[in-house]
Amino acid sequence: MLLTREQLQERLIALHRASLELVKDVSPDTLLERIASVACEQSEARYGALGVLDADGKLKKFIAVGMTDKEIKRIAHPPVGEGLIGALMDTTDPIRLPVIQDDPRSVGFPAHHPRMTSFLGVPIRAGELQLGQLYLTEKINAPEFTADDEKIIQMLAAYAAAAIQNARLVENMKERDITLTRRNVDMALLNGIASTLTSSLEVNEILNKTLGLVMNYMKVEAGEIFLIDDDKETLRMVLHRGQAAEAFWTRNVFPVGEGNVGLVAKTGKPVVSTDLQKDDRFLRDAVVKAGFRQMACIPLLAGENIMGVLSVATRGSEPFDDRSVQLLVAVGTWAGLAIENAQLHTNSRRFAVLEERDRIGMDLHDGIIQSIYGVGLALENVRHAIDENPEEAKERIQHAIDGLNQAIRDIRAYILDLRPRQLGNDGLINGLKRLVTEYRANTFSEVILTMPDSDMKELPHSHALALFHICQEALANAAKHAQAKTVYLSVWTTEDRALMEIRDDGKGFDLEKMSAAIGHGLANMQTRARAVGGEVDIASTMGEGTTILTWVPRGVRR
Repeated sequence: MLLTREQLQERLIALHRASLELVKDVSPDTLLERIASVACEQSEARYGALGVLDADGKLKKFIAVGMTDKEIKRIAHPPVGEGLIGALMDTTDPIRLPVIQDDPRSVGFPAHHPRMTSFLGVPIRAGELQLGQLYLTEKINAPEFTADDEKIIQMLAAYAAAAIQNARLVENMKERDITLTRRNVDMALLNGIASTLTSSLEVNEILNKTLGLVMNYMKVEAGEIFLIDDDKETLRMVLHRGQAAEAFWTRNVFPVGEGNVGLVAKTGKPVVSTDLQKDDRFLRDAVVKAGFRQMACIPLLAGENIMGVLSVATRGSEPFDDRSVQLLVAVGTWAGLAIENAQLHTNSRRFAVLEERDRIGMDLHDGIIQSIYGVGLALENVRHAIDENPEEAKERIQHAIDGLNQAIRDIRAYILDLRPRQLGNDGLINGLKRLVTEYRANTFSEVILTMPDSDMKELPHSHALALFHICQEALANAAKHAQAKTVYLSVWTTEDRALMEIRDDGKGFDLEKMSAAIGHGLANMQTRARAVGGEVDIASTMGEGTTILTWVPRGVRR
C-alpha cells in the first residue's frame, strides 16, 4: 500500500525529528539501540536490529530491539554473519522480502528464535565504506514492507551513518585524551624519578623517593626494595613502605634464584604474579594472609649488573597492564644506575676517610713526635748548661715544659678525635650501661634505658664496637649540642639484625643544613655502621629533639 502525500510528509517530519534525537547522545551502544528503535517506529516493524562491522568487514556487534532480555538469552547463539545477514553485508542495495524462508539465501533461525516472516534490510554506508546494516522484520498490520518503507529506512541509514561516524570520532578523541593523560602521568613519574636520581647521592634517599613515586603511580598498598649483598648470591630487604610491614618482613632475605624476588635477580627480567595464592614461586604466606593478591617485581639494573629488586603489591583485582610494567622496567634501569653511582660515591667517601686518617697519622709523626724529639734535644743541651749558666738552664727547662704541655694538648686532641674510649671485654650491654652511668654523672639529664633479655655476646666484636661508639657519640651530642633533659636508649634484635635507637628531647637541628656540611660526629656514625654492613638513620625536628636509629647485622657477611 502506497502512502498518501500527507502520510509521507508526516513520516519525513518524524524522521527529521528522530535524526535530531540521534545526535543528542553519542555513547555508541545507546546510539545503536536508538537507531534500531527509530527504524522500527518509521517502518512499523515488530523487530529490529543493527549490526556493526569491524575494520575487516566482519560482524562485531549486534543490537536487537523488540525482544526482551530473557528472550534474547534463550536464543542459542547471536548472529554470526550468515544467510541474509551475510548477504546484506556484501551488497550496497537494500533487501526486501515478503517471506524470509522463501529466499534461497536464508539459512533459518537458531533454536528459541521468534518466528519472523517479512524482512527489510538496508546497508549503513559512508561513501564506499559499509559501517553496518539495519534489519527489520514482521511488518505490523501488513504482510510485507513497502517501497516507501525502504526509502524511509534508506534515509534513516544515511543519518545513522553520520551519527555512527560522529560517535566513533568522539570515542577516538576520548581514547586519545585518555592516552595523552596517561602519557602525562608517565612523564610526571619519569620526571620525578629523574629529579630524585640527579639530586642525591645517598642510597637511602634514592630508594625512599623512588619507591614512593612508583607506589603512587601504580596506586598500590605496599612496596619494597631488596639490594644484593657483596657476595652477589643474596638479596636482602632494605626498605618497605606501605601497609602490612610485619607480613613482608617475615621473609626479608632471598638467595638469587629463589622466590619471585630471587628469580628476577637471576634472570634480570620482571616477574608479575596476578594470583599470589596460587603462585608456587611466591614464598611468603603472611603476605597472602594479609590480603595481597598481586605483585610485580622489577630488576634494578646497572648495565649487566643486578643491583637489586623493586616490588609493588596490591590487594586489588585489576591486573598490572603491560604499559605500566614496561615503564617500571625503565625506572628500574635508571634506579639501578643511580644506586651504583651512590655506592661508588659512598666508597669514595670511605677512601677519603682513610686518606684523612693517613694524613693525621703523618701529622702525628711529622708534628707531635718531631716536637717531642725537639724537646728531648733541648733537655740534652740543658744538661751541659746547668753548671755553667743555671739561670739560662732554668729558662730552657721552662721552654721544654711548655713544649711538652703543647704536645700533650695536641695528642689529647687527636686521641679524642680518633681513639674514643674502647669497649673492652665487658660486652656491648655492659659497655652501654657504663656509658649511661658516666653520662648521668657528668650531666644534669636522665637516661631511660631499655635493653634486651640476652647479653648479645654472640654479636661480632666489630659490630658491637660500632654500636658502642655510635652510642658514645650520640650521648655526647645530646649533652653538648642538644641540651636534652631526657635521653631514651633502646636496644633490641631481630632474626638477623641488632638495632639501637637513641632519642632525645633536645633542641634538634635542620637536617638539610646539616647534610650540606655534615660534622665529624654524624659522619663517623655513618662510617662506623656502614663499615660492618649496617646503616644509620637520623631524624631531627627543630625544638622537638633528635632520633638516631642504627642497625648492624648480627653475623659477619661473607
